[in-house]
Amino acid sequence: MEHKRLTLFAGHYGSGKTNIAINYARALRAAGNEVILADLDIVNPYFRTKDAEDTLKGEGIGLIVSDYANSNVDLPSMPKEAYSLVERRDVMGVLDIGGDDRGALALGRYVPSILSENDYEMLFVLNRARPLTRTVDDALEVLREIESACSLPFTAIVNNTNLGPATTPEDVLASLPFAQELSERTGLPVKMTCAEKKTAAALAGKVKDLFPLSILTLYYMEKEGTSLGKTNL
Repeated sequence: MEHKRLTLFAGHYGSGKTNIAINYARALRAAGNEVILADLDIVNPYFRTKDAEDTLKGEGIGLIVSDYANSNVDLPSMPKEAYSLVERRDVMGVLDIGGDDRGALALGRYVPSILSENDYEMLFVLNRARPLTRTVDDALEVLREIESACSLPFTAIVNNTNLGPATTPEDVLASLPFAQELSERTGLPVKMTCAEKKTAAALAGKVKDLFPLSILTLYYMEKEGTSLGKTNL
């Protein structure tokens, strides 16, 4: 799988982009790269990379977090360290962008530098099981809204359709035509399909560009003791 210096993950609320960003940063680090993960999700998040800060530090992954992490402050304020990550050319950067168009607004200030270097991927994280992205038209609308808000076009799609702990290999297989249709509608390739490691093992050889995930505990599940439940595809 090809990697760019900067990899940005954006998508609808609950698409799973934060968990993917953490796993992607780990994969880059395991390959011997110096990696910094920037959590730029500033819109009232449930699950923050800050919750995994000690684990990431122990794995040699740098972390940049907004001053408003784990708060309810709704301001497009980015940590100053994020500027240096975009400007640097000697480290791999993984950026977790805020959900939907509101969260993507603050990314706009970095776009000129990102485009100037031209060594980036902007990945749309697609989860068909989420209520507001259950049709291709809905997913396309979210995608275009994010692009418009941050003025940075997506370069590929990440299929992360899942039903939480209830996800089966069949659920992942059933999501492939949906992701492919969005790919055809947008002209964007599907860079990878994500699945929890045990599910991914059952899909070996059946899914192109499969990316196994370690699932981190969500912040609100720790606090509330809630379950993700099952959402019909």
